[in-house]
Amino acid sequence: MASTVWKGFLTFGLISVPVRLFAAARREHVGFHQIHKTCGTRIRQQLYCPHDERVVERNEIVKGYEESEDSYIEIDPEELKKIELPSDRNMEIVQFVRLTEVDPIYYDASYYLLPEDPGRKAYDLLTRTLDKAGYAALAKLSMHQHEYLVIIRPRSGGLTLHTLYYQNELNQLAEYGQPDQIEIRPQEIDLAERLVENLAAAFEPEKFHDAYQKKVLEMIDAKRQGQEVRTARPQKLAPVVDLMEALQRSLAESNRKPPEPATEIHAVGDEEAESPRKRAVKRRGAA
Repeated sequence: MASTVWKGFLTFGLISVPVRLFAAARREHVGFHQIHKTCGTRIRQQLYCPHDERVVERNEIVKGYEESEDSYIEIDPEELKKIELPSDRNMEIVQFVRLTEVDPIYYDASYYLLPEDPGRKAYDLLTRTLDKAGYAALAKLSMHQHEYLVIIRPRSGGLTLHTLYYQNELNQLAEYGQPDQIEIRPQEIDLAERLVENLAAAFEPEKFHDAYQKKVLEMIDAKRQGQEVRTARPQKLAPVVDLMEALQRSLAESNRKPPEPATEIHAVGDEEAESPRKRAVKRRGAA
């Protein structure tokens, strides 16, 4: 089992449930190290003090808050422990909300919330109640020197916790949500709706994967075998001039074949760079 990232109590009303928190997901990627080009040795980073002009050890490092340029207030780890909040060990539910009211833009990281043995009945009670009522719980949780607003929702017979961004942590763009007053004809809306319906399908995440990471591994394998790496030919795209014509052609194309997972459409080689239509024409010409 994955390691515990937080341990404490989940409370609502006078009910306390001992729980543990586990990371629910992780990013997978092909990792690279920095190596010295001339000898192939892995580079080691060092901590350097420009004032003393020497490399310093990690046990010589302390935290510092920059008050002004080159002026810092030193903070001792023991001083940080003195200002711990109740949410360090007690995750108190402060409100219940409907999931549909929470914009997904606020979602950050996901965790599995599991009960300790003494709290299983209360945990199951909360899970079933939220599931039946269609609500999720809002609570506060402190970890990694940060107090998070979290939302707890029922999922597959258990509780899943998501940390949320605070309102002030969202980037604000003045031009966002201010579309130009461009006239869109009813026929264009109708064609666009039909295109959406043709491409609509049930969400099956197992069908999708990171095509770029796959190509990186293939490139590494090719280099291992001394083969030349092919240069990708990027797709050439241009702004749509005739929206009506583009919608009609898109609709006709979607009627001829089932939709492909979007993550598979990635320009990584000569064959992949061409559209399915061009490849079909090329095959017919070869025949």
